Amino acid sequence: MSGMVFLDIVFTGLPTLPAAGTEVWAAGMASCPGGIANLAIAASRLGLRTSLAAGFGDDVYADFCWRTLAGQERVDLTRSRQFAGWHSPVTVSMAVQRDRSMVTHAHGLPITGDALIGTPPRCRAVLTSIGEGAADPVLPSWVAQARAAGSMVFADAGWDPTGAWDPALLATLAGCDAFMPNAVEAMSYTRTDNPRAALHTLAGHVPLAVVTCGGDGAMAVDAATGEEAVVPALPVDALDPTGAGDVFGAGLVLGTIAGWPLEHRLLFAGVSAALAVHEFGGSLAAPGWGDIGDWWRRVQARAAAGHLGAAELRRRYGFLDDLVPRTHVCGVRRAAATIARQSDLTRPI
Repeated sequence: MSGMVFLDIVFTGLPTLPAAGTEVWAAGMASCPGGIANLAIAASRLGLRTSLAAGFGDDVYADFCWRTLAGQERVDLTRSRQFAGWHSPVTVSMAVQRDRSMVTHAHGLPITGDALIGTPPRCRAVLTSIGEGAADPVLPSWVAQARAAGSMVFADAGWDPTGAWDPALLATLAGCDAFMPNAVEAMSYTRTDNPRAALHTLAGHVPLAVVTCGGDGAMAVDAATGEEAVVPALPVDALDPTGAGDVFGAGLVLGTIAGWPLEHRLLFAGVSAALAVHEFGGSLAAPGWGDIGDWWRRVQARAAAGHLGAAELRRRYGFLDDLVPRTHVCGVRRAAATIARQSDLTRPI
């Protein structure tokens, strides 16, 4: 995967956003790698061998992000580079209720993603972002090279700050195997007025179309298998939604390349995202198999004790019985939400 790595500074538990000339105190705060790092960390924690091509500055922000990705999270940065004098991108994310607002400072990467990657390595899947207000959205040439070599291409949509939502993006989907926008993005690009209509429009352009609907769950159409599925969101108290879409995407990629039924892919991606938003800290809140196993055992225990809601969850997510005990990856658990804490790679599941 390739993209921009940000230093994310996340404030949570805000009663309201600050008005001009005022100060608001936050209940929680975290610093962590953000941007494409959200997706890279989420994928790595689910056991996918993950390679990231990104530009890094030569400041302390970049040093922290590089060390966290390569050392703690085991993300391969072979195709990443540090650039002297280039300021690391920074985003401040402020979580209020179930939503967030962000302030970002960034400069363009000194070289293109194609120049950074060169010939992409052989892999099962590549992930890229398309759109983001580009006047003529096209896929990078490295993505086309990877697809020609047998990789599946998963794409999501960046937020369009221009508000144009150029429908030319739909033509770009011919070079993708899956597209995973949220409901607002999907409806904006397809000029439809509801997520289901947007989904079916997208399904005419890409083999696997997925639309995420936040607290209303997700829906998808997979032309390769002939499946269509709509799943509810896992009920959870959302503390920090930063990076939730990236965690969902990582879960969907894992399930797709593993050949799971579409409904199971959506449910697994959804529970992964729900476990992430239940903690604060952006990328470092992404769950590993240890977290998923812990949650599943709690559900089973509550269901055995007669809790009706847990019994329904046990029925809906019963496929996890075949996944959690068999996983060959270590029981990674999320990192605590501070700049100094690491994810747990040693505790048994």
